[in-house]
Amino acid sequence: MPGYVLPEEIQVEFDGPVRVVRLNRPDDLNATNHRLHQGLAELWPQLDADCDAAAVVLTGNGRAFCAGGDFAYLDQLIDDAELRRASLGHARLIVTGMVSCRIPVIAAVNGPAVGLGCSLVALSDISFMAASAHLADPHVMVGLVAADGGPITWPLLTSLQLAKEYAFTGDRIPAERAAQIGLVNHVCPDDEVLEQALACARRVARLPRRALEDTKRILNLQLERAVLATIDFALSAEERSFGSPEVRANVDRLLGREEPELRVGTERPG
Repeated sequence: MPGYVLPEEIQVEFDGPVRVVRLNRPDDLNATNHRLHQGLAELWPQLDADCDAAAVVLTGNGRAFCAGGDFAYLDQLIDDAELRRASLGHARLIVTGMVSCRIPVIAAVNGPAVGLGCSLVALSDISFMAASAHLADPHVMVGLVAADGGPITWPLLTSLQLAKEYAFTGDRIPAERAAQIGLVNHVCPDDEVLEQALACARRVARLPRRALEDTKRILNLQLERAVLATIDFALSAEERSFGSPEVRANVDRLLGREEPELRVGTERPG
């Protein structure tokens, strides 16, 4: 059985041909720090190389799926240009890795999916969402460009107008609304979301392997073209946005340092 080389912030469990990937910072609502972010970039090539894997379920430990970027990590990214460039490189690898992953990716959204968490849901192939959970991408509210998920993929999943509304405003999208507008497939009772996602993964893992993988590839060629057409500009724009005074002020406020003039919500981007 293949071994995965990943930080402790990402756990991989084996369920026959299904791999269960758990984001593992439960005390921080699985908010991304550098280790988790880099680990997600390194995960997808390892899944591709796992010849026994036929499907993957992606979920979070604890109460959240992923609460976005850890505020302390955002603070580091503002001040450290080298770390920021590395992080944005990892963001590119997360997006392209998920889009090109040969096996179906099934999200079990067990709690809030914010910022990067929202992107991970948008990049998954099938999504099961807990009834109490919500999606949100608050990048713009904080002053950052949302580069690695929603604005790239949402226009293929829902209407362009709805994609613009939620990307601009960062408003929460409750589970029922997310399913209604095509951002997730299924809404489940909170205590059933993982089991329903696993049942789906086990079902697709029993399908003829080559037919399944090639069919996914055909479907994702449209998504891959959209990603490759936009992601380099998007990531460059996000890097520039880290230098804005609004981002510095808002991160200081979120860390309790000072009260900026521009008030935003407290959801985490990134």
